[in-house]
Amino acid sequence: MNCLLRRVQSYAIKFVFLEKWRAVFILNNYLCFVLKSDIQMKKFMMIMVLSAAMFACKTNKEDKKTDAKETVASNYNSFGDEISEKDYMSSADAYAKYQTLKAGDTIRLKFASSIEEVCSKKGCWMKLPAGETNETIMVRFKDYGFFMPLDSNGKEVIVEGKAFVKEVSVDELKHYAEDAGKSAEEIAKITAPKMELAFEANGVLMKK
Repeated sequence: MNCLLRRVQSYAIKFVFLEKWRAVFILNNYLCFVLKSDIQMKKFMMIMVLSAAMFACKTNKEDKKTDAKETVASNYNSFGDEISEKDYMSSADAYAKYQTLKAGDTIRLKFASSIEEVCSKKGCWMKLPAGETNETIMVRFKDYGFFMPLDSNGKEVIVEGKAFVKEVSVDELKHYAEDAGKSAEEIAKITAPKMELAFEANGVLMKK
């Protein structure tokens, strides 16, 4: 500010010795330059402050995501799409949802249960208890993009995907029985199709 006053005083002196129009012109240009520079500096500072705030917000969100991923990784083995360990329903609540479906209906569900049975050949399907009922939910995996470990019976899981009901033919039921290692006598007893509580999982978390 002192510098600015000295400059103004200097141009005021020049005003006495030079032609009026020339001194006024020089003084006007200098003041415009100072004011313009001040406005640009304010704009620059505002942009810097906003940029810093946005960066801090983004960093905070990324840190939270990283913490969530680390929590999942430390407690669960993940299969298929990345899903969270939060906001899931119980298998009993999932079973209640199935009771509202008819053939052709599809709804998205995310629920927790424990593995009752898994394909003993490749781990390409698993059966989960449907609450406290005697029924099970048959879980297959989207596009056969992932399988479960063969030794995962009894493990707690969270599954996310599409729930629907379907009729399973006798041949398909026998095929699943073979995959599960059933005896020839048990397979021979399969003589009628069955309505199935089906589930196509896009992601699974299995508790370590």
